[in-house]
Amino acid sequence: MNYRIILYTLGWVLNIEAVCMLVPLAGAVVFGEAYIPVYILCAIICLAFGVPLTLKSPKNTGMYAREGLVTVSLSWIVISIFGALPFVITGYIPNFIDALFETVSGFTTTGATVLSDIEALPKSLLLWRSFTHWIGGMGVLVFLVAILPLCGGKNMHLLRAESTGPSVSKLVPKVGSSAKILYGIYTFLTVLQVVLLVAGKMPFFEALTTAFGTAGTGGFAVKNSSIAEYSPYIQNVVSVFMIIFGIDFTVYYLILMRKFKEAFSSEEARVYLAIIAVSTVVVAFNCYGMYSSVGENLTHSLFQVSSVITTTGFTTKDFDKWPQLSTTILTMIMFVGACAGSTGGGMKVSRILILVKSMFKEIRDAIRPNSIHKIKFSGRTVEPEVIKTVNGYAAAYVAVFAVSLLLVSLDNFNFTTNFTAVAATINNVGPGLAGVGPASNFAGYGTLSTLVLIFDMLVGRLEVFPMLVLLSAHTWHK
Repeated sequence: MNYRIILYTLGWVLNIEAVCMLVPLAGAVVFGEAYIPVYILCAIICLAFGVPLTLKSPKNTGMYAREGLVTVSLSWIVISIFGALPFVITGYIPNFIDALFETVSGFTTTGATVLSDIEALPKSLLLWRSFTHWIGGMGVLVFLVAILPLCGGKNMHLLRAESTGPSVSKLVPKVGSSAKILYGIYTFLTVLQVVLLVAGKMPFFEALTTAFGTAGTGGFAVKNSSIAEYSPYIQNVVSVFMIIFGIDFTVYYLILMRKFKEAFSSEEARVYLAIIAVSTVVVAFNCYGMYSSVGENLTHSLFQVSSVITTTGFTTKDFDKWPQLSTTILTMIMFVGACAGSTGGGMKVSRILILVKSMFKEIRDAIRPNSIHKIKFSGRTVEPEVIKTVNGYAAAYVAVFAVSLLLVSLDNFNFTTNFTAVAATINNVGPGLAGVGPASNFAGYGTLSTLVLIFDMLVGRLEVFPMLVLLSAHTWHK
C-alpha cells in the first residue's frame, strides 16, 4: 500500500476545499453577513491539515486499484468532515453528526436533510450547502485530476473508483484531459441553466443555487417548499435539466465531436428517456383530477418522475399524498436511477439492463442448453467480466441495503419510513415516503441510524465497493 501517495492526495483534497470556502465567503461579503470570519477560519483549518501533506511530492507516485479505492473513499469522508465545519461553527447545526449528515448529503448529491426550516439559514450557508452538490456531482477527484498532475498523470484508478456505472472509459488518451472535458461540459450546462432560470424571472441567487442542485442531481433548495412556489416555466426548465444531467456525459462529448450516430446509438439513454416518458404518462393518468388542468398535472408528473429517476430530489408537490400506483412507480424508479457516466445516482439504467438481459439469457440457456447466447448492449457484446462485476455489484448492494434496513429499524419508525429512508440515501435521491417524505426530514433518527444513513449515502455515490474495500481487513494487509 502506497500510503504516501494516499496522504498526498488527501492533502490536495483539503487544499482544494479551502479554496472552495471562498464561495460562501464571497456570499457572506456580498450579502453583508457576519459570518466572514467563519469561512476564513474553515479555510485555515483545511489548509492547516492539507498543506503539510503536500509540501513534498512522494517519490513513488504509483497508484493501483487498491490505493485508488482507498483514496477515493477517504477523500469523500475527509472532505465531508471538514465541509461540516461551517454548519457547526455558525451554530445552525450544532450537533456534529447532524452537520456531517447534511454535508455528506450535499457532496454525495443526495439532498436528504435534517433541517426543518431551510429559509432560516443565512444565504452564505445556503450557497455552501448547494455548492457541495456541484462539487460532488462530477466528483471530487475528477476535479482534482483536471487541475493537478497527480500520480505522475496515471490517474485512471482514481477515476474508475469514483465514476458511476459498470465501466469507465477515457474520452481522450490523457486522463487529465478527459476530466477537463467533463468539467467543461458540466460548467457550460450549469451556466446555461442559470441563464434560462434568470430569463424566467428567478432571482440570480436562487437560480445559481438551483442550478448547482440540478447539475449535481442533488436537490438542496433554498426554499422550504423546494421548487413548488415557482412558475411552471421554472419548473419545466428544472425538469429538462434534471433529465439532461441524468444522461451519460460521453453522449454530449460525442455530439461536440459531431459523432451523432454514436451519440444517438446509446441504448442506455434511449431506455432512460423511455422510462421517463412512460412513467410520466402513467403517473399523470393516475393523478388525473387532482389538479386544475391537464398541463399542471403533466408538469408535476414530469417533474417528480424526472427528479426521482435522476435522484435529484427537488419537489413541486408532496408526492407522498399521491395515489398508491404513483408512489410505487416513484419508489421503483428510485432504484433504477440515471445513466452511468452522469451525475445521477441509483443502480443505473445500464446495470438494470444488463441484469435483465442476464436473466433472459439464463432462461434461454435453460431451454436450449446447447445454444450460445450472448448479451448485447448498444450493439456490442457485453464481456463476461462486465457481467460478473454487475452481478457482484447487485449482490453487494442488496447486502448493504438489507443490513442498513435492519439497523435503522431499531428506531421506532414504520416500515415504509425506514425502507424508503435507506432507499433514498443509498440511491442518493433525498426524500422518501411517510416520515422521510417531501414534507418531512431525517432529523428524527438517532445517532446510530444517522451514521448508517451517512454510510449509505457514501456507498451509493461511490458505487458500493470503495467503501467496502476501505472496511475490509484484507485491504490493510501487506
